Amino acid sequence: MKVYPIKFSPILKEKIWGGNKLNKVLGKPSVGDNVGESWEISDVNGNVSVVNNGFYKGQNLKELLTEHKHNFVGKNNFENFGTNFPLLIKFLDAKTDLSVQVHPDDKMAKKYHDSFGKTEMWYIMDSDADANIVLGLKDKNTNPKMLNHITAENVESIFNREQVKKGDSYFIPAGKIHAIGAGVLAAEIQQTSDITYRVYDWDREDTHGKKRELHTKLAEKATKQFDSNGKSNYTINQDNTANLASCEYFTTNILDINSVQEKCYCHLDSFIIFMCVEGSASISVDGHTEIVNTGETILLPAKAEKVVFNTNNAKLLEVYVS
Repeated sequence: MKVYPIKFSPILKEKIWGGNKLNKVLGKPSVGDNVGESWEISDVNGNVSVVNNGFYKGQNLKELLTEHKHNFVGKNNFENFGTNFPLLIKFLDAKTDLSVQVHPDDKMAKKYHDSFGKTEMWYIMDSDADANIVLGLKDKNTNPKMLNHITAENVESIFNREQVKKGDSYFIPAGKIHAIGAGVLAAEIQQTSDITYRVYDWDREDTHGKKRELHTKLAEKATKQFDSNGKSNYTINQDNTANLASCEYFTTNILDINSVQEKCYCHLDSFIIFMCVEGSASISVDGHTEIVNTGETILLPAKAEKVVFNTNNAKLLEVYVS
């Protein structure tokens, strides 16, 4: 397999809660004012990413995986997932609050949807001064049946809200009630799944005057309680690396690079994804170089070994599965 930094064409999604920051801030080719998601790397059925640079330009993610197998994703990943890519990589722009929602775990997703579950994480790239997120229930003893009775009058007494700022990172395991709030621009790493159970949608209506469907019965079954709010208490120094999240589904680190650095991935049995969340950098492997700017994503096949980064100022999320 040809090893080089692979870029994919973003798949843009209009959302009732979306805005224009994916275009205005991250340079995505969107013209609408309600674009909420940019799917950077996706193997979701009907939304498979297509390579837009280099030797494999025009091929899609599924074709690369089918043809190159473990050389592309790693031996363990190919044994575990076959020709299904395990992660869905996104940027999100919330002009208004997302619905309060919950995702099923693997067991429930398999039973009801023949799908993977959805454990995810967020990295806050930017936020308005008063931006917040919903994370879990205020009272851990709340009966999940209460999710059938959320109203504008009681919603703030049921769900826990937390203020967020640029650089915050949160781990959201399947089963945890959550919602990104208005004014948040975020990077999201998740299992390959598009299953969401809406619990409450702020009583809003679409352009046809209809409210979106809620899924409270399934949400009751999916909801779990967690002791931690999932916030990463990391610290990072210049030209260093910090861990944001580690679980059976993915590992995400943040790299703060301000010079020329070389990293060896020789012993990592996985593809590596880099999401640029600040600045820009050149990434070189096997004599091939690509520039990654804020809001861009690059994938390196599992065969990649030594990687050279060159930048005066960049923060990159480093994502892999092993």
